[in-house]
Amino acid sequence: MVENADDNLTIYPDFSPSGGKMEDESYLDIGNYSIIGNLETTALVGSNGSIDWFPVPHMESPSVFARILDAHKGGYFSIAPTASFDSHQEYLPKTNVLKTTFLTDRGKFSITDFMPIGSNESSGKRAILRKVTIEAGNPEIGVSFSPRFDYARDDPELFLDERGGVRACSEETDMSLKAPVDFTLENGVVRSYFGDEAGEDYWFSLQYGEDLETDFDYPASLAQTEDYWRDWAHECDEDKCVFGGPWHELTVRSGLVLKLLTHPDTGAIAAAPTTSLPEEIGGVRNWDYRFSWIRDATMTIHSLYKLGHEEETSSYFSWLRKLSRVYSDPSELRIMYGMHGKTQLQEETLDHLSGYRGSAPVRVGNAAVDQKQLDIYGELVNAFYETCPKYGEEIKEEDWDFISSVANHVVEIWKDKDAGIWEVRGEAKHFVYSKLMCWVALDRAIKIGQEWGYEGLFGQWEKERGKIRKAILEKGYNAEIGSFVQSFDSEVLDATGLLIPLMDFLPADDKRILNTIDATLDRLTSDDGLVYRYDGEDGLPGDEGAFLLCSFWLVRALTAAGRLEEAEGYLENVIDFANPTGLLAEEVNPSTGDQLGNFPQGFSHIGLINSSLYLGRARRETE
Repeated sequence: MVENADDNLTIYPDFSPSGGKMEDESYLDIGNYSIIGNLETTALVGSNGSIDWFPVPHMESPSVFARILDAHKGGYFSIAPTASFDSHQEYLPKTNVLKTTFLTDRGKFSITDFMPIGSNESSGKRAILRKVTIEAGNPEIGVSFSPRFDYARDDPELFLDERGGVRACSEETDMSLKAPVDFTLENGVVRSYFGDEAGEDYWFSLQYGEDLETDFDYPASLAQTEDYWRDWAHECDEDKCVFGGPWHELTVRSGLVLKLLTHPDTGAIAAAPTTSLPEEIGGVRNWDYRFSWIRDATMTIHSLYKLGHEEETSSYFSWLRKLSRVYSDPSELRIMYGMHGKTQLQEETLDHLSGYRGSAPVRVGNAAVDQKQLDIYGELVNAFYETCPKYGEEIKEEDWDFISSVANHVVEIWKDKDAGIWEVRGEAKHFVYSKLMCWVALDRAIKIGQEWGYEGLFGQWEKERGKIRKAILEKGYNAEIGSFVQSFDSEVLDATGLLIPLMDFLPADDKRILNTIDATLDRLTSDDGLVYRYDGEDGLPGDEGAFLLCSFWLVRALTAAGRLEEAEGYLENVIDFANPTGLLAEEVNPSTGDQLGNFPQGFSHIGLINSSLYLGRARRETE
């Protein structure tokens, strides 16, 4: 694969009309994918025209295409030139409608990919629609349809439909591919080759679910889907917007990404739409992120609100409220839940899949669901503290009952060891960030109770809040290395130390905070300006890339400390690693610039929104 720096196009090896494979180049870089979705599930579309990841009917469901996790077994749906080509991807402005343009020696064509959404006659029809438009010349186009249900554990029966198209069936899943071309079926793969003069459109409809027989009004579906996303997207006068700057468009894109990760019916928010994309190529740090973490949900709530999406923010905050009603005993709270409220998320490995570029194991489910992570209590109470006043909502008596029960629980457990925010699979420790968020839980509970006139054990909470503060300052700050550290009495640095002033634990100009920023720059920041999570052992073999959320935390910490020029430089540096359509994975390999980990990652886009907001506000205050 060769990058063309002049026009940001990608040149791929030959794809023969006979269906020949592209050897190892069939694995695209993670950053060469873009996402589409319908608020129930999502799909990844490669810059080579192949849909290589698609779970149905929901984001956390088994896949029907998973070539991104096994190039030979996973399944895919490809529309691409039959000869070498250049390609370029872009979203239609302020939408999640994706356009991939191909240029060959014989001509030029584009594919417009989307999933219908919105209040229209197509609503409820579950499908991926692909519009092929021949724009110049007479290119030859190849279609390959190779579904592999249930993470490629179930090869469906394929039938060529007499009315045109293909049916793929199993006991659990049923799909229909409708197209204006003739197909052939051989060895479990459906193929077609076609071409025409410029000006012709070909519509492909891949439907799934219960309603497979009705037809789409394709142009109307596209127009209505575009309208839905543009009506939803952040609107502003860019010159006056607090998010203004070279990162404005990426901030708007980040909001659209977060929307795709949400479930409007349940209010749950997925950390990412994929599983097992590796944090190190060939490594074992491969996790399933298609679930709703309490921590991620609270951060997403704040980010969407800042982009002006008050209705969605209120809806997703209701998910947290539901948890408070169901789990009156805080000790029963899980750190994460399924998108439909499922609590049993047992982790299993899919040994029949080789993993992205040989990065095994491939995992579904997540064993971290059973971990103890004390920071979630601070995240929850802080969500009530920050969110309700912004909506003009009151802290209801039921809310207060839950908040006070959380505070009482924190009094009992804050001295415990836990797995921490990074969900380490090694020994439990006294993680400083966990203690910080226990302090936040008590601090915000005290303020909520006093502001709203509720009764609580304020004296006890204040006493324990003071004890936590003393413990953090005495055991969480290492004076010899001049920094807050990962766990009590350790020398390991952790990027969460950058969040201490943002939680109002210490002022941003406190010497210990400034020292921690400098230590982070010295020990955790790569030459390319990206920040690693920590520099100690975590119980797992191998390495990982720089963590993009931590890189955005550095921007916020520098901004809070008044070092705006540095902050702006680091923000501009981080956003340079976004892919051509503005998407960010969980991590980046600083030495190559390649994106790593599940993709696109909610945390990374949350970080981008918050960083641009903090820096934008600070710049205005200095004008």
